[in-house]
Amino acid sequence: MALPSISPVARELGERVRAQREAQGLSQEKLAHRCNVHWTFLGQVERGQRNIRLHNLLKIADGLGVDPGELIKGMKP
Repeated sequence: MALPSISPVARELGERVRAQREAQGLSQEKLAHRCNVHWTFLGQVERGQRNIRLHNLLKIADGLGVDPGELIKGMKP
């Protein structure tokens, strides 16, 4: 059984990362390689099971080729 999201914000960020990844036709493994993170970490981010640091947010945004602000725009704590 999968672990639940740690918070609504983490879940929302994960959904945005997944949507961007899928829109670009990337697998988790391919995006993880681009971001220089492990694919299991990326999967946990997408499921909202990780509260990521700014450094990792920047790596993921760079791997997706998007401004980090796009991933968090309009989110409320």
